[in-house]
Amino acid sequence: MLKRSKISVFLVLVLVLSLVAVGCGGKKADASPESVEWLANSVWPPANQQSIGLEEFAVKVKEATEGKVNIRVQTGGALGYTGPELLRAVRDNLVPVSDMLTSGVAGDEPLFGIVTLPFLIQNFEEGRILNDIARPYFDEVAETKWNQKILYIAPWPAAGVWSKEEINSVEGMKGLKTRTYDENGALFMEAVGATPYPLPFSEVYSSLATGVIDSVLTSTPTAVDGKFWEVLDYFAPVSITMATDLVTVNLTEFNKLDEETQNKILAVAKEVEDMMWEAVEAQDKEMEKISNDNGITTVAPSQEFLNDLSEITKEIRENWLRNAPAEAREIVEAFNQQVGR
Repeated sequence: MLKRSKISVFLVLVLVLSLVAVGCGGKKADASPESVEWLANSVWPPANQQSIGLEEFAVKVKEATEGKVNIRVQTGGALGYTGPELLRAVRDNLVPVSDMLTSGVAGDEPLFGIVTLPFLIQNFEEGRILNDIARPYFDEVAETKWNQKILYIAPWPAAGVWSKEEINSVEGMKGLKTRTYDENGALFMEAVGATPYPLPFSEVYSSLATGVIDSVLTSTPTAVDGKFWEVLDYFAPVSITMATDLVTVNLTEFNKLDEETQNKILAVAKEVEDMMWEAVEAQDKEMEKISNDNGITTVAPSQEFLNDLSEITKEIRENWLRNAPAEAREIVEAFNQQVGR
């Protein structure tokens, strides 16, 4: 009886040691688990193009990796993030994947503020040129300083001013109480004599309805998301800036995947990025038409108005570059050379 008991104890001990050996490398583990699930955050409403793009990315990643990587998207700020903190949130793996307004996280990473320098770019094509020049710099800073991999960068249509009163001159902008989404936008509104209000998107509608603000600096999709026609009357498409969204993944999580899976994800990311850049111009017109059909009047700016705004914002651009990381000046110089300015 004692002998049988010793054999049983021995067999149990062997089983335990075998399991430990497997867990510690007794059997060579794959570089990644059989399947992983990443939670992905979007602060934008479900119907916004950035949320739609992120959902499409998740579907394509699942297909490309044959179910090895599943991305579960939460839209509309459901996870409680408002935006400016998202570089830190992804760095610390509080959420593995997130979209984030590039300039909206410039408080943590100043280089990202270059995207929305007022009137640096003059059209959509130049926005893509700026993005392509800046991308290697952005990749480097994201990986080395913020422990995350940029998957893709998606554009927004250029930002104009949505207001209760018609705006067709710099004089008409004085005294406005305007919601802005980043520091450059705030500096711009101050330069024309308005007061910027850096409100999260979730507070914009109620602030317009109660008179806290009387105007918004933003793009056409955001105006549709916010149903601005219920509280505003005019849109001045002055193309002050053209924002972008970063979609990033925590680098530690990304590096757990084998190289083949990583490459499949990056290939999907490139496909989605190209798709979103191609679609944004048409979407801009579509969103403007929806706003017009619901009562918003578009007031096209005169060239004189645009020239005045460009001159007023020149000092903002120069001041920003003086205090920006050294890489920023390299980006702007390369951009100006390429577009012939």
